[in-house]
Amino acid sequence: MKNELPPTSLAVALHYDGESAPQVTAKGSGDLAEKIIAIAKKHNVPLQENNELVQLLSNLELGEKIPEALYLAVAQIIAFTYMLKDKQPDNFQKKN
Repeated sequence: MKNELPPTSLAVALHYDGESAPQVTAKGSGDLAEKIIAIAKKHNVPLQENNELVQLLSNLELGEKIPEALYLAVAQIIAFTYMLKDKQPDNFQKKN
């Protein structure tokens, strides 16, 4: 994973509470996209560059939950961020 993301024209932020589907909390293009990324970096929020996924997510409204068709792609990103932070979801049980 790169430390610095290249300039982008589109960004989408998601919130996941661990109980329901992730929802769009911020989205924007151009300068607004850069501000979203800067805020995420300031708060040590892991960033993932995925142009195809961000295009799809940018079509959602603010506060809208992601559609079921995107669950797997977003779940992989959430799992990756948990791994980066050496965390696991509440009620997670490892299989033996």
